[in-house]
Amino acid sequence: MTQESLTNAVPCLVIILLIVTEFHYDPEYFRFTPEMKMAFDECGYILVRGVLSASEVSKVKNAVEISKEIQENAFAIDDGEGGKSRLCIWSHPGNDITGMVARCEKVAGVSEKLLGGEVYHYHTKLMMKEAHTGGKFVWHQDYGYWYKNGFLFPNMLTVFMPVDECNRDNGCLQVLRGSHKCGRIEHLFIGGQTGADLERVEQLKKKLPLEFVEMKPGDGLYFHSNLLHMSSPNKSPNRRWAFLVAYSRADNDAVYEHHLPFCTPVHEVPNTAVIDCDDVDMSGKGFMDPTRDKTIKRERDS
Repeated sequence: MTQESLTNAVPCLVIILLIVTEFHYDPEYFRFTPEMKMAFDECGYILVRGVLSASEVSKVKNAVEISKEIQENAFAIDDGEGGKSRLCIWSHPGNDITGMVARCEKVAGVSEKLLGGEVYHYHTKLMMKEAHTGGKFVWHQDYGYWYKNGFLFPNMLTVFMPVDECNRDNGCLQVLRGSHKCGRIEHLFIGGQTGADLERVEQLKKKLPLEFVEMKPGDGLYFHSNLLHMSSPNKSPNRRWAFLVAYSRADNDAVYEHHLPFCTPVHEVPNTAVIDCDDVDMSGKGFMDPTRDKTIKRERDS
């Protein structure tokens, strides 16, 4: 970094580094605050520790591990460097335990406050990085490819909730704090994935802090659709599964059909619905057919 670029970058770095992005969930006292909104607007994300309790995580973990539908609809994508990760994506939240997570106030309701209006459910996904073999996810913005699916505005976000611990050893998320303000970057195929223009990413890395987001099961990272993020391959002996819910503001539905149906109203439920639900039936979820998705290249079945 040159002296001139360092001088120009310092004020931006100082401001966004001083903003608190980490909060803690307490079922009795948790309230959405102006500080959360400011952090999201300025840095592109907030991290809420313990948004799901250990009991709630256990129920989600059991539901996704025993689901025949997930196994039948999961697919692998290549990272361009020999690694592969498996995904399963569905359109409708439903009434099972995974749907209660996607519809509860502490997930969907907080997302509404961050985006400044009612949200619709775009999709939920289970991301599965297995031990030793789980591939990386290249630098990208979610809106980099959601744009190609017909969304006119980036009024969208994702809530990332680990099922397993996410750390540097098993490929936790890395984010460029404040990168959502740079607007949508051109995205191209990298392996089987749609990734951001790496030359532009390298220039942004000179000006913005790179954060390793290490998370425990049940933590929640709420991040803007234009936030640049990636994750390294999982070369550790521990798997890294994560549960993600994507929302779009209700006034920002896709303008043409693509591989996922149009967004679904959330029909929000109280936070107690997560622990009270024992339904693990995932039929009728609208699982994605990856052969219709123009933004990924599915690995051929072996």
